[in-house]
Amino acid sequence: MQAELTDSVLNLSRAKIMIVDDDPELRMALKVRLRANQYETVSACDGYSAIALAHKERPNLIILDLGLPAGNGYSVLKRLQESDALSSIPVIVLTARDPLGNEERTLDAGATAFFQKPADNNELLEVIRASLQTASPWGQRSTS
Repeated sequence: MQAELTDSVLNLSRAKIMIVDDDPELRMALKVRLRANQYETVSACDGYSAIALAHKERPNLIILDLGLPAGNGYSVLKRLQESDALSSIPVIVLTARDPLGNEERTLDAGATAFFQKPADNNELLEVIRASLQTASPWGQRSTS
């Protein structure tokens, strides 16, 4: 049992997280933090490339900004939710936008969590871990 639990924890720490944000400094800062916690990362800088990259890279979780060129975060979230192949991926929204109205809208659209920039690193990592633990295997739509 202990070996199974350890293997499970190791698999979570090797999870691939896709960062979607148009700010290169923020992408780099998140990448450094996530890699320091043993996560693999890939990144996209706009809405159009985010969908293509999600199909190609099969991330276990997506961190998504709402203010993106070439398809805002809401349109990306909608396209992810409409895709049988991508709809099971947990999406954490990380945005500079005011939570008033935006938080409820993103959660209703299928996001797992909402953070306003700048986010507390420890809280963000906690939500990432929890989201990865409860996520369906990649490519399988949850039936609950």
